[in-house]
Amino acid sequence: MERTDGDSWDLASSVGATATMVAAARALASREPDPLLDDRFAEPLVRAVGHPFFTRMLDGEIPLDDAELPMTFQQRREQMTVRTRFFDDFLQDATAAGIRQAVILAAGLDARAYRLPWPEGSVVFEVDQPEVITFKSLTLAQIGAEPTAERRPVGIDLRDDWPNALRDNMFDTTGPTAWIAEGLLPYLPPEAQDLLLDNITALSAPGSRLATENISDMNIFTDERARSMRAGWRKHGLDIDVAELVWPGARREAAEHLSATGWTVTHHSTDNLYASHGFTVPDNEILAKFRDTVSYIVAELG
Repeated sequence: MERTDGDSWDLASSVGATATMVAAARALASREPDPLLDDRFAEPLVRAVGHPFFTRMLDGEIPLDDAELPMTFQQRREQMTVRTRFFDDFLQDATAAGIRQAVILAAGLDARAYRLPWPEGSVVFEVDQPEVITFKSLTLAQIGAEPTAERRPVGIDLRDDWPNALRDNMFDTTGPTAWIAEGLLPYLPPEAQDLLLDNITALSAPGSRLATENISDMNIFTDERARSMRAGWRKHGLDIDVAELVWPGARREAAEHLSATGWTVTHHSTDNLYASHGFTVPDNEILAKFRDTVSYIVAELG
């Protein structure tokens, strides 16, 4: 079902299912004998969601080397390791530079407030829909997980007045903030993406930092090969079509918008990030297109 203004979802459907998919991939990547990624909270969160496809994936019942699936297990493990480590490293670099306030936008099943080694005095805001925040908080509490920073969940849809909700939760606009928007921008209409970035700018003190993806062509989510992914997933019980979840059409690149509003932007290519972990972008049609179209960016407000 295509997106509409004001639509809603849970963690087993629509955009919410993509958050569960990311957590499942993190759980699988964390199982390696010598993992570059350690997210011990991903698996219990995915199992608590209860979607049969993802629980079967964790149980080894989905043949991840099926040629009809968009990526093999090894490719998915490497891709998620690269993506997760980029944002992990960004936050740890920010705290090493003295930033003690972080905001995770569209936090989903992100467990960074629980698993990263935050310095004393760090505050982590998690912004997402109220039902998602409540689900994650209760699930992690049930397994005895404790945040490693002061965690301040903010239950609100990003289409609503989330800046004031942040302020109401004692967000400090006078000190620098580390922001991450991981895997978020494609699911926003073009004008909503620009508004999100403008709100971040308005809330940020000099020295604030932002990490997100920069997408030069949204067609990678909607072309024929992207749509063909649905058949492979559906065969094993996952009926979502990413092409219907994103907002297509022309949009301003995030890097360009940020540069025009006072941020200094640094690009990190997919090739370089793969290489930094000893990987090479595989000869996979989908990953090759992402390599050429999506870069990771770090911006600093100066």
